[in-house]
Amino acid sequence: MKREATDEKIKAEQMLVQQVEADFTARRAARKKLERAWQLNAEFIAGRQYCGINAAGEIEEEEKSYGWQPRRVFNRIAPMVELRCAKLARMRPALAVRSPSDDECGREAAALSSAILSAASQTGGLEEALFRATNWSETCGTAFYKVVWDNEAGSVVGETDAGKVFEGGVRVTAVPPYEIYPYSLEEESVQAQPSIIQARALPVQDLYSAYGVKLAGGGERAGVRLAEGYELLVERYKRPDDADPLGRYTAVAGGRLLYDGPLPYVNVAGGRRGYPFIKQTCMPLAGSFFGASVVERMIPVQRAYNAVRNRKHEFLNRISMGTIAVEEGSVDADDLAEDGLRPGKVIIYRQGTRPPEMLTLGSLPEAFEREEDTLRDEFAAISGTGDITQNGDAFSSVTSATGLQLLVEQDDARLNVCYESIKQALTETGRQILRLYRQFAAQERIIAGSDGRMRCFKGCDVTADEVILESDGDVNLTPAERRNVIYELLERGLLGENGRPSAAVRNRALEYIGYGSFAEEDLSQLHARRAEEENAALEHGDADVHDYDDHAVHMARHTAFLLSGRCKKEAEERVAAHVARHKNKYEEEKRWTT
Repeated sequence: MKREATDEKIKAEQMLVQQVEADFTARRAARKKLERAWQLNAEFIAGRQYCGINAAGEIEEEEKSYGWQPRRVFNRIAPMVELRCAKLARMRPALAVRSPSDDECGREAAALSSAILSAASQTGGLEEALFRATNWSETCGTAFYKVVWDNEAGSVVGETDAGKVFEGGVRVTAVPPYEIYPYSLEEESVQAQPSIIQARALPVQDLYSAYGVKLAGGGERAGVRLAEGYELLVERYKRPDDADPLGRYTAVAGGRLLYDGPLPYVNVAGGRRGYPFIKQTCMPLAGSFFGASVVERMIPVQRAYNAVRNRKHEFLNRISMGTIAVEEGSVDADDLAEDGLRPGKVIIYRQGTRPPEMLTLGSLPEAFEREEDTLRDEFAAISGTGDITQNGDAFSSVTSATGLQLLVEQDDARLNVCYESIKQALTETGRQILRLYRQFAAQERIIAGSDGRMRCFKGCDVTADEVILESDGDVNLTPAERRNVIYELLERGLLGENGRPSAAVRNRALEYIGYGSFAEEDLSQLHARRAEEENAALEHGDADVHDYDDHAVHMARHTAFLLSGRCKKEAEERVAAHVARHKNKYEEEKRWTT
């Protein structure tokens, strides 16, 4: 009986493997035309620009019309893409969390979530993923972020016979569009897809470490030829429905089932499970899952530009090297073809025939120059990179700083669609990061916030996940422009009372403009941090009041703790008595000073 059950299980697993592989093969065939377009974009960026997509849907090199024709490449696409990436790279806004309420408890929850996002951005790979995803989206039109929980991240919390045990943490990686196969190419939203497949080749050692299954590697699998030691991992994510309320995650590699179960992450609003992927596009297309790239629009212009430059050089070569007219039988044609009319050459021609002569071709037609200038303007218009540093004629008549600033703003405004896509991707990534900490951070851990406070938290403490972007209106400003904004705010007295900013504000301003090493130690922040430590101690016992305490700061933090709702009922009397001791000390100091 057991053997029959085992055979049935093996048969069911084999059927599931075949179903997933067949599903992947069908989606790969449906997306073939898009993949070839992405590959053509990459070829043109790399400078291999004499190729195209044939009738069979494959990329092939174009043949020369004549063997003597030059086919030089004058790559204008690569610098345009580099300039777009450089402008988009200026967007590095910090992720923050909006407080769910106006009370002290809500603000503390938002501060904790902001501290988690700050730490995850530095250690979780978000910065690198943003850089790589932007390159992929500019090349192919679409890129993805994958937010997962890494059990081997974070600090070491113990050690077993199997090795060290880590506290775990979030890891964000950039996923190229080649790896993502949606259920529908017409559905725009990621979470609205009934299922998504991610397929990629991985070393068999990595698959064994992740799933504990030994695979041979190499050969061909699902129509994909693999290198030695690699296997094709096909992961199918299926969203929750009536049949699978928790969704379904199936992993297949080497013809074997590696895993089949519910979706691993509770990463969607409302405590639901969803896909760990976030999409970023260069230019979104209505009714299409994948976006478009500006490279696709620049390819026809690049072909025309190469043709004009090559024909221009051909004409110049004809003028400089000359075209010789020879009467038939008058000279040795082979010798003349080999050496041409080099200086000092003696030409012997038959008596009674005409000597060789150079044909007059005239000067370079102006049409070449006009067409070349027109194509350069088209590059700038299509790519949205009509930078004033590239085209001085566009602002030669503008002399005022305001006029120049308006030109810069108009130039950057053409990238706002890309900016908006990056902003949406970053905010959704931040939400998923917080939800994964809420799900997996079961043990207490310590994290440092931007205010210098050390916070101890568990997953259940992460209650705020409404992510916003700090300085959202300044994403298009250069570093110099941002520093000028800080200077103006300080000069107008908007960052302090009576026109004088506090030490904390001055320190934040110095950090923002890149001179944090000059920041002075802020005693009020130190006292506030000490008061928060006393709040934590008062929940379980008593805390001392010292003569060197800043009693006004301590009273404010302890009173906020009492009013926030975070203070336990049994600790309220201890905190109130502690505040009274600070108040007595404060009154005593006032009497001494007067």
